[in-house]
Formats: sequence, structure tokens, C-alpha cells
Amino acid sequence: MPTTDAHTTVIHYDVFGPASDHTLLLINGLGSQLINWDPAFCRRFVDRGVQVVVFDNRDVGLSAKTPGPVPDVRAVTAAFRDGRAGDVAPYSLSDMAGDAIAVLDAVGVDRAHVAGMSMGGMIAQRLAITWPDRVRSLTSIMSTTGAPGVGRGSAEAVATLSAPTPSDRAGFIRHEVETRQATAGDHFDADYWADHAGRIYDRCFHPDGWAFQMAAVVADGDRTADLAAVDVATLVIHGRLDPLIGLSGGEATAAAVPGAQLLVIDSMGHDLPEPIWDDVVAAIVDQIIG
Repeated sequence: MPTTDAHTTVIHYDVFGPASDHTLLLINGLGSQLINWDPAFCRRFVDRGVQVVVFDNRDVGLSAKTPGPVPDVRAVTAAFRDGRAGDVAPYSLSDMAGDAIAVLDAVGVDRAHVAGMSMGGMIAQRLAITWPDRVRSLTSIMSTTGAPGVGRGSAEAVATLSAPTPSDRAGFIRHEVETRQATAGDHFDADYWADHAGRIYDRCFHPDGWAFQMAAVVADGDRTADLAAVDVATLVIHGRLDPLIGLSGGEATAAAVPGAQLLVIDSMGHDLPEPIWDDVVAAIVDQIIG
């Protein structure tokens, strides 16, 4: 189902479950389509009485693609250091949070529980900062505050973000499996990701999208001071084995939000595999419903 925000950006979304007293908005990470929230994972919330809304961020999946040249992320990074990132990045994380608000409006939800993973966690944080009246609770998963020096990943894992993406289907599947394995924890399943990568490719192959989104991440900078004003129940979930956004990113996020709870999952990397779903769902539902 598409929706359009005030700037005519078409955003595609899906809904799991009937209308409920509790709606959970799930926000994707860098370059990820809404199908990266596994439907079986979403249905576990529905089984607990929670309606789930997922959507494609702009520049991925079935949502609108930004026209114009692909951003040079290195140039955006340099501009950020000079205080000029807003002049270089095509849009901001606040714009992406505004897309999430447009989705809530389309679904008819005034206030939602919001959870995001990786870049989606950053968008969720920005949503709670900028639109506090629309957020009932916040869950930040495998994410960070944007502060320099926290959440740093290994050089090998970070390099996977900018590795060239093959344009053919078989090459893309191999690339996706190798990338996911490089950032996973203890529960990596190559067959699962090979099948999933095929569905990603068939639904929408748009490898340039990540650069637009990464430019927005860099331009957003450090959210630490703003997070101190967040006044909703907040849960931070992070994997102890995360090689892409290190555990210090989750620890910094929990420290920045007053009263935030931190859940560290020992076997988790930068992934959300089925063996940890029960722990993640239970923690989020406990925050939502109690």
C-alpha cells in the first residue's frame, strides 16, 4: 500500500494484524526492504495482540527513488566535518522520520510504539526526538547515537557496506550471503539468506539506494544531547558479537535516554535470526503491554 508525504515522496507500507490498542511501527536498516522484517517475526507480535506496520524507506523496495546523481559518501563525510553536511546530503534522517509519520497517518494511528534496527534505530531515535507526541515507546536495535568514537565496527565489516554489488541475480545472491555472513552472530543460516536474497532482488534491485541513505546517516551527526530529552519508555537491544555497529553504540544509546533499558544478546551480531526472535519479541512486548 503506498502513501505520500507532504513532499510527494511515495512510501510503500504493509500491515500485519487487525487494528489494536497497540501498533508497532518497524523501521528498516540501511538499504533494507520491508521484507527484511520476516513475516513470521511480525506475526509473533500479532499473536500477542500487537498490530505491526512495516514500510520501505525511500530509495529501497517499492518506495520512491531519489532522482539525480548518487551521493559521494566520502564527500558528505568531509562536509559534515566542516559543518556543511546539510548542503551535500540529498535529504536527512528527519525527512526519513517524516516518511514514517506519513505512514502512521495513512494507517490512521495517532501514536505508535516504534522500533528500528541499525539505521532504522537512528530514524526511530530521530522520530522520538522530533515527534514525541506520536511515539508511545522506543526500541533501538543494533544502532548507535552518532557520537564519534562509539559503535565503531571492524574494518572488515564496515568495508562490506561499500563493496560493489553485482548486477546479475546469481552474483547478487552470493554477494548478499557473503555480506550477511561477515556481519552475523552465532546463528547465521546461509540457505535462509540465499533464498531471501533472491526475493530481495526480484522485488526491487536498486543498489544505489544505500548511498543516499548513508549520506543522511552521516549528515545527522551526534544525537546524544537530543536523546536526553526523550521521555518515553525506551529499550535498547544490541548483540555482543556485532561487528558492524559495536556494542558501545547500544551502550551509549541506553546511557543517553533517561531510564532506558539495555538488553545485550550474547549470540547476536548485526542480524536478527530466528533463534533470538522469542527474546526480542518478549522484550518489546513487555515494554509495550507490560
